[in-house]
Amino acid sequence: MVSKVLLSIGLIAAAVNSVLAHPMQQQQSFGDHDIRPQYQSTSAKVQVSTDPSTGGDPGAPEGDGGKVADAVYAGIPTFAHLPYEQCWTNSSSDFDIAFVGAPFDTGTSYRPGARFGPAGIRDGSRRLALYGGYNVPMDVNPFQAGPRVVDCSDIFTSSYDNELAIQQIQEGHQALLHRSPVSPNFTKFPRLITLGGDHTITLPLLRSIHSAYGPVSVIHFDSHLDTWKPKVFGGDKSAVAAVNHGTYFYHASQEGLIKKGESIHAGIRTTLSGPSDYENDESVGFEIVEARDIDVIGTQGIIERIRQKVGDNLVYLSIDIDVLDPAFAPATGTPETGGWSTRELRRIVRGLEGLKFVGADIVEVSPPYDDNGQVTALAAADLMLEVLSLMVKTPIA
Repeated sequence: MVSKVLLSIGLIAAAVNSVLAHPMQQQQSFGDHDIRPQYQSTSAKVQVSTDPSTGGDPGAPEGDGGKVADAVYAGIPTFAHLPYEQCWTNSSSDFDIAFVGAPFDTGTSYRPGARFGPAGIRDGSRRLALYGGYNVPMDVNPFQAGPRVVDCSDIFTSSYDNELAIQQIQEGHQALLHRSPVSPNFTKFPRLITLGGDHTITLPLLRSIHSAYGPVSVIHFDSHLDTWKPKVFGGDKSAVAAVNHGTYFYHASQEGLIKKGESIHAGIRTTLSGPSDYENDESVGFEIVEARDIDVIGTQGIIERIRQKVGDNLVYLSIDIDVLDPAFAPATGTPETGGWSTRELRRIVRGLEGLKFVGADIVEVSPPYDDNGQVTALAAADLMLEVLSLMVKTPIA
């Protein structure tokens, strides 16, 4: 017993001696975007909020953007608590960038539910403004960067008539696209970020984009090609069935909406009807980056291939959430295993900084299949934060 006590005393003495001999050093390196040291001695300068309208208690500290980390779970959800504008009924609504919902899912081939995608993504975005919205890796607060960003709510779409719904999406998008922006030095036309909806919605969106810009390059993140001929992918029954979430790029190419040979898929890993699908895809106008390519060239290699393909062109960005592995995004219509992680995809998207994005969408989020933690909705919302950050950092005048 005495020996155990003596041993314990010896160990304590050794620890004390080690601390005294080697005092703890202040950590200096925090990575590429070190914002902490500059605030280490500013406690005396922290502002406080005394305005009850901020939603915080009097005396609560404010962040750089004047946002209080309090009650972001409350209120009617817009994307990241952006101002809600009745954009279609109020012609005086003005903006530079707008979030728009397209709750359509009757073009899907497997699991429906993406009509609830816009609501699910908005709900998953609530906490993006928790500390003010500063995007650390991109070194920007997209909500405070200058361009006016709003949420226009959803385009009304018929749930009974696909042909009518596609027309409604095009007309609703086009009506906002041809508004005069708040900041003409930032963008000639307002830039719209659309929350889907199944992937069929990209066809009417590209038709709208074409009315302003003509043909554009497309960067398409997806596990599927979505360039199938209608006779191969469900469209041999009728003209309405010919337009679905697996054929819309085929139609877009036929209509001259995309720059053929200057557009690219990334994340592809689906099964095919056969090798002829690749031949058809090339004729539609796309290059392919397979999901498995990341094992060889890494995220940086994928970024370089994308940038090389689209060059200095105007670009439309379309992200199918099923580009992610189902471990990270289970709530989607046609999940495919072997996909990228959320971290990998966000890194790749951030690597596209400086490209001229004229519009974007995120599609195939189907909240009924999400888990209790909303992992898919959170991933989709975070990806749209990256896309918004890309847009505000690159004017297109």
